[in-house]
This record gives sequence, C-alpha cells and structure tokens, in this order.
Amino acid sequence: MEAVAALEPDAELMLRVKAGDAASFGPLLARHRGPVIHFLYRMVQNPAVAEELAQEVFLRVYRARESYVASAKFTTWLFRIALHLALNNLRDARGEKETGSLDQETEDGLQLQVADRSPSVEQRLVEAARLAEVRRAIRALPDNQRAAVLMHKYEEMGYAQIAQVLGCSESAVKSLLFRAYETLRARLAHMG
Repeated sequence: MEAVAALEPDAELMLRVKAGDAASFGPLLARHRGPVIHFLYRMVQNPAVAEELAQEVFLRVYRARESYVASAKFTTWLFRIALHLALNNLRDARGEKETGSLDQETEDGLQLQVADRSPSVEQRLVEAARLAEVRRAIRALPDNQRAAVLMHKYEEMGYAQIAQVLGCSESAVKSLLFRAYETLRARLAHMG
C-alpha cells in the first residue's frame, strides 16, 4: 500500500479500498454523495437523472479502485468523473426537451410546505423569483462555464482544483469564470 501518512483522509480511505478494505468505501460514499448529487443536479437539472449519475459516479470510483493513485485530491478525481458523466448526459440529451429545472428543489413540493416565519409571503415570492432568474442565467451558460461556476460558488473549490477537474490550466479557469461572471452580470444587471 502507498504511504498514507501525509495524505488527506479521503485519499487514505481510497487507498484502503484499493488494498482490499471494501468497508472504507462507506465513509467516502457517505461524505461525498450529497455534494456530488447537488453538483450533478445543477448540471443536468433533473433530480432523477442526478441520482442515477451519482450512482454511476460511485460505481466508477469503486471499479477504478485498483488503478487509483493519490496524486491529486480525492475530490478532484471524484468531481472529474462526475463532470464527465454530466457533460456526456447533456450532450446525449441535446435536442430532447428539458424535463427538469434548477427552480425545483424537491419533486414532491415539501420545501414549499415548510413555513418560514421570518419573511412575508411577498418577500419569499420575490426572493424565489430572483433565485429562479439566477438559476436560469446559470443554466444558460456554456457547459464548461456552468461547471466552473458551480464548482467555484457552490462546491467552494479553488482555481487549482477546478483546473484539475476540467483538465485545463488555472489561467483558463480564471478566464472561464471571468467570462461566466461577466455574462451573468449582464443578464442579471436589471436585478440591481
């Protein structure tokens, strides 16, 4: 087994999985399932597809355990797999009518049934409309720009990690994010 003393906990767990300790996969799955589904949902805009893709991500991670090398952060490797699956899904779905929306947080409407006592109904409606407009603007970005924005703002990844996931340089990530944020500022300028 590779030296694990100086490795991040996730890489250490994955190296244990590689060495035959299948039980170490459980904590990895538990820790990263939610963020991966969240990222995939924002990419593909369909909760059912995001769930299926997340299952495929973790299946691929487990199948690749024999060839895993802890040369980058585990999350970089994980999100690279998730990104490729999401982009493949989007490419395959082009031409099909979009079935999901970033506006939907839950399919069954449970979130809408939970009462929020602080803001008024009008304030919530205004905020929901603003969020929906931001989500539409993000959804309209080109795939790589959208992926970079989602990883930067929602997954709180740094430029270096995003560059590794996207397979490009940090300066290319900065350029992608600059163009994406400029596009978003222009599209959302009327919101003040």
